[in-house]
Amino acid sequence: MTDSRSIPDKIKRRRLLQGVGAVGIASLAGCTGGSNDDSSGGDGGDGDNTSDGGSGSQSGNKNSKLTLSLVKSPLEFDPIVLNDVPSAEVSDRIFEGLYTYDAGINQVPQLATDKPEVKNDGKTYVVKLNTDAKFQNGDPVTAEDVKYSFEAPVKEETENAAELNMIDSVKAVDDHTVQFDLKYPYGPFMNTLTWSIVPKKVREKSKKDFNKKMPVGSGPFKFDSWQEGKSVKISRWDDYWGDLTPNLAKVHYTPIEEPTTRLTSLQTGESDVIEEIPPKLWQQVKGMGDASIVATKALGYYYLAFNCKKGPTTNPKVREAIDYCFDMDQAISNFVEPTGVRQYSPLPEQITKKWDFPLDKWKKIISHGKDIDKAKQLFDDADEVPNNWTAKIIVPPDDKREQLGITVANGMKQAGYNAKVQRLDWGAFLDKYVSGDPNDCNMYTLGWSGGPDPDDFLYYFFTEDAHGSTDGTYYNKVSDKIVNARKSADHAERKKLYSEAITTLLEDRAHIPAYNLKNSFGMKDNVHGFKAHPVLSFVLATQYTNVSVGSQ
Repeated sequence: MTDSRSIPDKIKRRRLLQGVGAVGIASLAGCTGGSNDDSSGGDGGDGDNTSDGGSGSQSGNKNSKLTLSLVKSPLEFDPIVLNDVPSAEVSDRIFEGLYTYDAGINQVPQLATDKPEVKNDGKTYVVKLNTDAKFQNGDPVTAEDVKYSFEAPVKEETENAAELNMIDSVKAVDDHTVQFDLKYPYGPFMNTLTWSIVPKKVREKSKKDFNKKMPVGSGPFKFDSWQEGKSVKISRWDDYWGDLTPNLAKVHYTPIEEPTTRLTSLQTGESDVIEEIPPKLWQQVKGMGDASIVATKALGYYYLAFNCKKGPTTNPKVREAIDYCFDMDQAISNFVEPTGVRQYSPLPEQITKKWDFPLDKWKKIISHGKDIDKAKQLFDDADEVPNNWTAKIIVPPDDKREQLGITVANGMKQAGYNAKVQRLDWGAFLDKYVSGDPNDCNMYTLGWSGGPDPDDFLYYFFTEDAHGSTDGTYYNKVSDKIVNARKSADHAERKKLYSEAITTLLEDRAHIPAYNLKNSFGMKDNVHGFKAHPVLSFVLATQYTNVSVGSQ
């Protein structure tokens, strides 16, 4: 494969959280049933799937239709090129990977028959394909299709190329065996193997039609139609090759950006399920009487970041002073809960638990009350801060992150320094936050969605490889540790390197972790088996749940 680092860096927009509550493309699943604590995926499950009504079921009306309201409209459906959450929420029902996730954050075979054979000191992965697997046009899923699916994003220089830049070559050993040779023993490669597989012959015939008119996958749902800004329709593929038969005959996705309008669509029955419940509407949905909220902590991360390249915030004492100008715990309580939870590291709680990272230690570093006297002393100790300095804080078009910026600015004023909060549209924000120019920003608030490995959250923020693409801090101190952890297949070594790196960057306040949102949905009581998932945003039909609509 071509080394994608030769391609100009592009922001992984599917991971940048642009104000959408559903922060992954992985699973939003909420069981119906009284208060439910459902970690159902064994190790790695986050244990907080919750719901407030109905009763779960694995069997249901085989001719039922589900109408699901998304926050934004899908734009395209080809997994080789798509790079936004709403598109992936549809595409993930049509396409499959070699592996997928269980109800938690563990990988399980999908198109593969079993775990890969790993050799060559972690640099070679050999995967056997299920010989029954076929695409929706009847063609078998072959090793050549797998090879093509992993090579195309790099060859076509898509925004997804950097997702695969650890692969040196892909070889079709035979029709049902594929071999991946890596440039280095990339620890999180099992997550990469969840990449969607497309039929080479169909996509090459017309990439444009494949993307927006007739995508063909191997999943249990097939594409029917799309009207941009209005609807996407998919339906059950009755000849699905796997053992699973979806209960749902049809799924209609409708984009409704305004939260209160989405809520109204749930109240009137226009929508069976709506995604992203804002804090102000949470209790209103719970009190509807014929609906409930299903939610689980996503694999996301929202944070306050500092420009460590130029300007006063290059000084760690200044950053620490700003940290003591406000109480992050109180801010999250005021503006985020119950739709999200306080987060104390760059890693979502599911990852810190699975890796047994020292979260209590990290919490002690950054969890504290507001202390203006201490902030003033730290500012005084940082001699290079001009007395007339006005800090510039930029935020994206999202109320929660704007409120966080305002909270910081108000505290700084109490400590004797002015601060200006500027809310920008996404285009302007994306240009400014990575510039490193203090005239553009000294601080910014942003969010990120990743997979269930520390690399997904640390590599893109704190390494020199990422500077100017997804990282606006230009903080270099822990870059080597994170890159070395990425290139190791030794779990103990990776854990040690990540623990040291996170401790250092928290002590230096390159970021101040803020919160993680829940994948949250409002759901009518006649919807059964719908579950929120930490990685896939939501699931409709799996081995552990099968959604249906109607009486049981």
